Amino acid sequence: MAQTLKTVFSGIQPTGNVHLGNYLGSIRNWIDLQDSYNCLFGIMNLHAITTPQNPDELKKNVYDIAAIYIGCGLDPDKSIIFVQSDVSYHLELTWILSCITPLGWLNRMTQFKEKSKENENLGLYSYPVLMASDILLYHADIVPVGHDQKQHIELARDIANSFNRIYKNEFFKIPEPMIVNNVKRIMSLQDGTKKMSKSDSSELSRINVLDSADEIVKKIKKSKTDSLIQIDYVESRPELYNLINIFSAMSKEDPKSIQERYSVAGYSKFKNDLAEIIVEKLRPIQYNINKLRNDQLFLSEVIKNGNIKAQEIAKKTKEEVYRIIGLH
Repeated sequence: MAQTLKTVFSGIQPTGNVHLGNYLGSIRNWIDLQDSYNCLFGIMNLHAITTPQNPDELKKNVYDIAAIYIGCGLDPDKSIIFVQSDVSYHLELTWILSCITPLGWLNRMTQFKEKSKENENLGLYSYPVLMASDILLYHADIVPVGHDQKQHIELARDIANSFNRIYKNEFFKIPEPMIVNNVKRIMSLQDGTKKMSKSDSSELSRINVLDSADEIVKKIKKSKTDSLIQIDYVESRPELYNLINIFSAMSKEDPKSIQERYSVAGYSKFKNDLAEIIVEKLRPIQYNINKLRNDQLFLSEVIKNGNIKAQEIAKKTKEEVYRIIGLH
């Protein structure tokens, strides 16, 4: 008897430019999963509106993310690529799960505490419940995440267990986080203690996947280091530590080998080589993405087909949840 493949779920918000941290920490790691799992990758535009968005840009960004997914190597014939807002069951399940989620659980979520300083709203507060809905709707077994998202997966597990216990029905699977340990967290080029982010006001803080060669060289040259001369791979030098991690992730060379090679070579040589390898590794991806961005009909078809497949799975979950809790 053929063994049923486990399900993987993940996604990215269509806000701003997809950067090196998104690519190395998420998208690149999804590619190899397609042959071993049933994969769903969402374009998470409902999450995006927890902060103000320009409507026209948000629509455009949905297609850009689809192009980036495929251009980086996701295969629409192997994975379901869909738009979150086009599957209304995400919102329906979120309300149901909200009704069994204690406020104390949400009060502990660290990302709300960080982000609410700039933009405090109910959507941002309940964002983790929507994320739980995203995952549980498709009975995901595995959710590839970075260390900073692990708390959200733990909450999804708590909510799934709570639902199963309250309704005495082992309906929801308990998802497991897949932490990619072979890629270090990619940090800001201007502050090695902060994650590389789309929302950072400084363009110099990140390498965008679609940056030109000149922009990449400029950003790496202007990246922050320290006053010490020797190049060492130690966490106590966060900016240099981050640059070596990026070099390692792009070249697949051990960080210690990079340290040994550039130990006394100087920052200029190190940064020039780092910029060159980023440019070379991103060049074919950029070519693919730009070609896809010019084929809106193809992207529309991919999204349409992905939405249909996602809706089919999500509808079954929603109908069974309604039956279990007595809404039919």
